[in-house]
Amino acid sequence: MSSDLIAALNTLGAGYGPTLQAALVVFLRVGAMMALLPAFGEAVIPIRIRLGLALAFTAVITPALSSALPALPDNPVGLLRLVATETVAGFALGAGLRLFVMVLQMAGTIAAQATSLSQFFGGAGIDPQPAMSQILVMGGLALAVTLGLHVRLAELMLLSYQLFPAGQFLNPADLADWGVAQVSRAFALAFTLAMPFVILSLVFYVALGAINKAMPQLMVAFVGAPAITFAGLALLLLTAPMILPIWHEAFAGFIANPVGGAP
Repeated sequence: MSSDLIAALNTLGAGYGPTLQAALVVFLRVGAMMALLPAFGEAVIPIRIRLGLALAFTAVITPALSSALPALPDNPVGLLRLVATETVAGFALGAGLRLFVMVLQMAGTIAAQATSLSQFFGGAGIDPQPAMSQILVMGGLALAVTLGLHVRLAELMLLSYQLFPAGQFLNPADLADWGVAQVSRAFALAFTLAMPFVILSLVFYVALGAINKAMPQLMVAFVGAPAITFAGLALLLLTAPMILPIWHEAFAGFIANPVGGAP
């Protein structure tokens, strides 16, 4: 009985061993990406759900890559090198995607500061942010998921093996240049998205200063605070349907071309 079981296990290992080894190599990169992915890798999602999603993505893309992936090395040094290269590549791609969530957070923070809503209506959470940031982040993630984020991420994972071959370290200089470019473009995009609120704030406070100069007896603070609050919320209502598509277009452009895509 035991010899039959051992023979069956050996046959099963010979048939599915290469596929399981390829799945392990893929999981190293996918698992590192999952820690930073928008929507699927959020801290509010239980770790078991994220682990299940990582295994699901691994099962989806492994069949397309099994023939092109290197076998697991027999020596510990080679195995550690493979783990390091795949983890670094996964974290790099995940960080590039995570920047887009930070874009919405920064845009909401700038808008809230400009309209004096950074403390008022503030929200507490894992990443405490003004209410405008929370609204934009939730809206952006909902839009991305509705438009097929899981399909786009699977395509990105497949594309990543053409850009960053398995088992090869990324060039540190190229990775640093890429990271600096993505961060700078993320700040530029965040400021661009928040520009209507900055313009509103500038015009409002210039007008308030002129009114105060013309009528010194008027308590402009009592008049201006409710006005800027209402104007900021009304502007968010009007501009959010335009801000989120612009953000998603940049997000989809990065997924399609992570090397040249701009956040």
